[in-house]
Amino acid sequence: MGDALAGRVALVTGASRGIGAAIARRFAAEGARVAIVARSLEPGSGGHLAGSLRETADAISAAGGVAVPIVADLSEASCDRAAIVGRATEEVGPIDVLVNNAAACFYLSIDETSERRLRVAYEVNVITPYLLIKAVVPGMRDRGAGWIVNITSAIVDTDLLDSPQQARSSTYAPSKAALDRLTISFSTELRATGIAVNALAPERAVATEGATAVMDLPPEWCEPVETMAGAALALATCDPEQENGLVARSGPYLRARGLVV
Repeated sequence: MGDALAGRVALVTGASRGIGAAIARRFAAEGARVAIVARSLEPGSGGHLAGSLRETADAISAAGGVAVPIVADLSEASCDRAAIVGRATEEVGPIDVLVNNAAACFYLSIDETSERRLRVAYEVNVITPYLLIKAVVPGMRDRGAGWIVNITSAIVDTDLLDSPQQARSSTYAPSKAALDRLTISFSTELRATGIAVNALAPERAVATEGATAVMDLPPEWCEPVETMAGAALALATCDPEQENGLVARSGPYLRARGLVV
């Protein structure tokens, strides 16, 4: 285990599987006490997708780390996001690092997209990050330090407009673009408070359980999930005066800093 996050507390959403689980494991391996949030507590409770909070927590515990599962449905407008932060604080301490990783990803045509799915996309991808940030900022500001990492997507890049995925991305891409813009707004508002607010997207696709359930991902299109975990760690330990308001891509960000991809 390393010590890059020794003595710190991290809250990671969408940590039952995929990128969120990888980030939670990496943070715990670096000494953080981790609160992990998702809908699926026990194995098999995630419907057709593998992975659960219990499995993530057990893997962290087996490696000598500390993880507390918190079950919440972030797609529901009634979800009390401030209460999630409150419980995490009670269980593992004041939040030093927030990773907004949970995502609602639908690739559907306009005819296939229901109003419910449209609202879920914005509840999970925009409103939840906003409200979790709102809940953690007062404590971070009082302590004069904090790190917020919003996990976004390269699908928002305008140079990908010819991608076949764009034709079915009318909920996912705009909501992730809003998360990028939210990152810029909060980083500007919180400048000089000691809080870094940055966004991070994979350079290439990541073959998570969720991603492979909605599309075919040839290996040559993909990057290892560990690349995202490493980049998230770097942003969670950055100097807020030097790295704030970034909308970074995993591989280029790591390579620019001489870190191993």
